[in-house]
Amino acid sequence: MLTNSFLIKKVPGYITLLFFATVMSGVLMFFSTADLTENVADTTGLTFTLLTASAGSPGFLITVCTLSIVPLLLKLPKQAIVKLGIQFAILLVLSFVAKTALKHITEIPRPYTYQLQSLGIVHSANEFYQLSDDKKEKAVQLATTNVSNWRTSHWQGETNYSLPSGHTIFAAVCVVFWGGFFYRRRQFAGAGLLILWATGVGVSRIWLGMHWPTDILASIACAGFLYLFVPEWDDEN
Repeated sequence: MLTNSFLIKKVPGYITLLFFATVMSGVLMFFSTADLTENVADTTGLTFTLLTASAGSPGFLITVCTLSIVPLLLKLPKQAIVKLGIQFAILLVLSFVAKTALKHITEIPRPYTYQLQSLGIVHSANEFYQLSDDKKEKAVQLATTNVSNWRTSHWQGETNYSLPSGHTIFAAVCVVFWGGFFYRRRQFAGAGLLILWATGVGVSRIWLGMHWPTDILASIACAGFLYLFVPEWDDEN
């Protein structure tokens, strides 16, 4: 049974996650879809690629390592650092399992598959998922005539379903855990930077044609739910 003490320790994380959800929702009101056939400047393409890479494989490892260094820089006790590492690892594993399971359950086509349909490359978005891996790659390759490689290079690497966004779940997990870590210590600049980065990750997924706004918001909610399953110990200050 959840105790009051357990829930109280979760409050800073949920406050930062709520800020992230609010900012992300506001952005999605103005940028909910992208013109996937528009001309793309290299600066724009590189920016969104780096943002999405920071929350994807293997780039997320750099983000994890960077955040994990924070307790060392703050010179927290060794025991506290170990506890934080265990908590964060549990949350990461839970998010990966949840993301994988939900994609198989929901089976919602990614936005770019509808662009492939619009270009006449496939008859329907659902048909795309019936193709073999080789044929999926060829279908995406055909789209390069009309779509920038900054986008299609990501399409070729991610041919699974849309809901939820694994990148956004990872970003939201970082916000709820490390954002709460910063908020608890009144280091609001750190929490703010995390929210700004996570919002950029969410926007990059829309821009690339990888996810719907509902995927992004559902991913944030999922991270909040999973955070309830992370154990709490004595304060790590």
